[in-house]
Order: sequence, then structure tokens, then C-alpha cells
Amino acid sequence: MEQSEIREPGQRAKSGRTRLTRTAPQFLFDFGSPNAYLSHLAIPAIEQRIGVKFEYVPILLGGIFKSTNNRSPAETLAGIKNKREFQAVETERFIKRFKVEPYVFNPHFPVNTLNLMRTAIAAQLEGVFEKYVDAAFHHMWREPKKMDDPEIAAKALASSGLDAQKLFARAQEPEVKGKLIKNTEEAVARGAFGSPTFFVGNEMFFGKEQLREVEEMVLEK
Repeated sequence: MEQSEIREPGQRAKSGRTRLTRTAPQFLFDFGSPNAYLSHLAIPAIEQRIGVKFEYVPILLGGIFKSTNNRSPAETLAGIKNKREFQAVETERFIKRFKVEPYVFNPHFPVNTLNLMRTAIAAQLEGVFEKYVDAAFHHMWREPKKMDDPEIAAKALASSGLDAQKLFARAQEPEVKGKLIKNTEEAVARGAFGSPTFFVGNEMFFGKEQLREVEEMVLEK
């Protein structure tokens, strides 16, 4: 993985030679994960502290589950006494530690994110990736909507200043579909089994609670 230039928060990269020192951490995400959303909210403050930006990598969580024989927490926690309650406590700790807003449960969960994730690849190609990621997460977990309904998703993204129809059209291109498949297959090959997953070089971390370890490892390198 390439290394990134360290600079003070808010300082733009300078032209010419740069000092490359710290490895940029990767964030493998799917909009269908509320824990990925909470990670997304926590990441900007971490970036300020470590002086390097995360690389966001769109993956398809359903594809990872299928390839690894994994299931969603909604299924794996069902019927297990105390585990769901503990995860709620753990989430509350995360929210306080990183000073982020809690997510609003999406009443349409689970939402099929295939088109949303393909559109994330399209947004990368169109140069509106960061804006799209913010909007898609917002309409999934801040003002939740049925984002696997194309009409509803188009209106939501348009309200966030995006050309939804243009992005949706590009999301159907073979190049875009293939890139999402490749990202997902490579994630599994590297050891991923869910989202959020983070990598610092070849070191993998799973779950939002691992962001502390991600930050520490970046600072150590």
C-alpha cells in the first residue's frame, strides 16, 4: 500500500517532493452496516490526529457474507441472552468515546445495498465520492429511508445535491459492476468477513471498536 504525506490539519499538499512516512489506513465499508456509519462519523477526528486520510473502499457486504458463510448480527444475535444487550452498551461507549451522534435505526432494515454500493464506485469515477458517501450514509442512518427503492434513493440523493440519475446510470456499466466484485473478492482474500473492516498495511482490524488500535498502529509506523 502507498504511504501518505503527513501534514498539519487543514494544510494543503504542496507541489514537488513530499515527505512520505505514514501508511494510509483503509476502511472497507457497506452502507448497510450501522457500525460502518458510526465509524464514518468517527474517522474525521482520527484523521486530524494522525495527519493522514483513510482510504475508503466500497465492498458488498452480502457478497462477503456469502463467500465466508457469515450472517448479519441481526441473525447471529437472535435468541442469545445478554449478547445483544452488551453490544448496545458497547455502542454507547463508542458514541461517548468518539463524540459522535447515534444512528437512527432504519425501519426498512435490512436494505439491499447492491445498487448503493455500485453507485459508490460510479461516484469515485465521477469525482463526487466523498459527497456521495456522506449522503448515502445520512439517508440510511440519520434520516433513514428505504434506499433500495430506486425512486426513493434518487430523491434522497438529489436532495443532497447529487445527480442521482447520472450516477445510477453509470452504476450499471460493466466496469463499475466489475470493480465492486473485485473489491469484495479481494477483501475476502485478505481475510475480511464483515463490515466495518480496516487495514493498516497487511494488518486487519474488524469492528468499529478497533478504530483505537488502527489509530495506534498508524502512529507507530
